[in-house]
Amino acid sequence: MKAHRNKHLLTAIRLFTLMVFCGLASSAEAVTLPAIIGPHMVLQRNAEVTIWGWGKTGEEITVTGSWDNQPVKTKADNQARWEVKLKTSAAAGPHTLTVKGYNTLVLEDVLLGEVWLCSGQSNMEWSASAGIDNAAQHVAEANFPAIRFFQVAHRTADTPQLDLPGQWVVCTPKTMKDFSAVGYFFGREIHQKMKVPVGLINSSWGGTPAETWLSSQAISASPVLAQAAAARKEVPWGPVQPGKAYHAMIAPLTSFRLAGALWYQGESNTDAPEVYAQLLPALIQNWRTQWKQDFPFYFVQIAPFNYGSPEERVRLGEAQLKTLQVPNTGMAVINDLGNPDDIHPRNKLDVGKRLAAWALNKTYGQKDVLFSGPLYNGQMKVEGNKIRLFFDHADQGLVIKGKELTHFEIAGEDKNFVPATAKISGSTIVVSANGVKKPVAVRLAWSNTAVPNLYNKAGHPASSFRTDSWTR
Repeated sequence: MKAHRNKHLLTAIRLFTLMVFCGLASSAEAVTLPAIIGPHMVLQRNAEVTIWGWGKTGEEITVTGSWDNQPVKTKADNQARWEVKLKTSAAAGPHTLTVKGYNTLVLEDVLLGEVWLCSGQSNMEWSASAGIDNAAQHVAEANFPAIRFFQVAHRTADTPQLDLPGQWVVCTPKTMKDFSAVGYFFGREIHQKMKVPVGLINSSWGGTPAETWLSSQAISASPVLAQAAAARKEVPWGPVQPGKAYHAMIAPLTSFRLAGALWYQGESNTDAPEVYAQLLPALIQNWRTQWKQDFPFYFVQIAPFNYGSPEERVRLGEAQLKTLQVPNTGMAVINDLGNPDDIHPRNKLDVGKRLAAWALNKTYGQKDVLFSGPLYNGQMKVEGNKIRLFFDHADQGLVIKGKELTHFEIAGEDKNFVPATAKISGSTIVVSANGVKKPVAVRLAWSNTAVPNLYNKAGHPASSFRTDSWTR
């Protein structure tokens, strides 16, 4: 009799345990999402986007976007992770995104538009609150419900992370004033010209070298980059080691579909410009590989500033200029916006607009938008005691801001550069100097602080350049 009662008691305990487990499974908030997927977000329009998260192993997950009301189902794997692919449309919204498992998450006020990642160091991080030209006016005017911001907090990690803190917010004067000014002005230009929602993700950190924004594996794969990274000294304001910022502030975003990336960085790499000529292309490739997407990558050439060594800035700028050889890239030249005594130019409006010009023309097909200043295209012709230089983006003519062209230098075989006279001849420039009878090389604005006055008719300035590769 006692054994019989014990058997019934054991059965009752098992039934109770099973009921408790099932109750927990049905009522627990099992489905969770990364921070980048939340209310007020912008998803890339007209694309296949990934929605992902975590749940109980084997839990069936259904994800539905209200733009088409087509449910997509999957199950959480043995790592508790799940993901689905959704097709988005051109319908801006607002929409809802519903994620249903044992619990249901409904994300409200989701827009479909253009999503851009903004990254780099302090000039990308710089906000209206930090101090920009006409800050009060720009802040007051920043009421754009279809522009959304996601600010990535400063974090480091030794290995790639799955998530990061943050949330999407609507663009208002309150949210705009502490967000990347360059990112905001870029996004505002795209929004106003394209009439579409824009999502901006700012993941930047002042004073950081580019090495920390690549994965550690990408750095170690190149002996040149690995050696340069190992030589970096610790600084008090941020990480310098390979991958530290990438693992915590970029890796968790790599499943989120982008329209493209914006990059404003280089000031912390002026000590090794020859390495940067390999480093920046490696970063672009690393990011595109991790996103599995050859998205456009537009970057800013750093502005004139009194750096320690005489040619630091201009040689770094040359490395950036060479990066234009990487497909689907563009460079905003801002040598007319800098301040030799301030490494943070306060005119962020024109920086954002020049980046946007590249995107409007190259990414969005607005061919009437002129997007670059004159770029020396590597062709020159010696004509007696003169040198004729040829430029891209000069078809509609070249312009002088001032009475005569400045900051041109010319040299003969002795490699001694002297100030030169430069004249516009159609879409070319003819350069000469009285003391140089057999010229072989020309340089423009080849110093840290030189501000040339050569533009094209679109109002974009010329990049500094040199026709030689001499070490002196």
